[in-house]
Amino acid sequence: MRILVTNDDGIYSPGLLALAEVATAFGEVRVVAPDVEQSAMGHAITIMRPLHYRSTPVGGLEAYRVNGTPADCVALGTHHWDRADLVLSGINLGSNLGNEIWHSGTVAAAKQAALLGMPAVAFSTPVNGKEPDFEALKPWVGRVLEALLREPRPFLINVNLPPRPKGILWARQSVRMYEGTIVPGTDPMGREHFWFAAHPDHEPDEGTDRWAINHNFIALTPLRLDLTDEARLSQAFQLAASAD
Repeated sequence: MRILVTNDDGIYSPGLLALAEVATAFGEVRVVAPDVEQSAMGHAITIMRPLHYRSTPVGGLEAYRVNGTPADCVALGTHHWDRADLVLSGINLGSNLGNEIWHSGTVAAAKQAALLGMPAVAFSTPVNGKEPDFEALKPWVGRVLEALLREPRPFLINVNLPPRPKGILWARQSVRMYEGTIVPGTDPMGREHFWFAAHPDHEPDEGTDRWAINHNFIALTPLRLDLTDEARLSQAFQLAASAD
């Protein structure tokens, strides 16, 4: 099985190496990742300049760096490898829970694979002031992959790993509202600047990805590319029919 591994934290991220090392137990691994950090890039793709694809071995694995986004890496990586049987993204330094999925470069890489018809999994873990213990997480990543490879294909799964997992749960995306905050500040030159920050304004509902992580479970959330609001569309059809 050909397994393409990518991320949004960059080619030298310890989370990328940890994921790639676990993946070697399941097939032939090739790493294609951004040359610099691309966090929160969402599903951006590069169309106004050329991209470069340069060999950059990582941890003894075949690896390439790209001067582009996570989605670019998947597109280029699968182009050079003539597709892959599985695409893995991560392990991201930071969670991708609830509404964070919308702007996540880690999840976007997996989405790009799904758009190309390949099964894909995005892995993330919270950062609480220090680097995650990836050696402790690697056996759990292996257990997750063993379970997901038994699922019907193709699939698109978002996986969040707590620092000390006690089990694995399927969970839906938490969609409770977030409170956005603009934090002003001043740089060393005295110029005003701003940071954007956001945090949940409610406790997560039971059964959601955020609830699972808060209770030290690995959250597996199946995603889909079709964003159609079926209930609203049905209502619109009914209103249109009644107006005729």
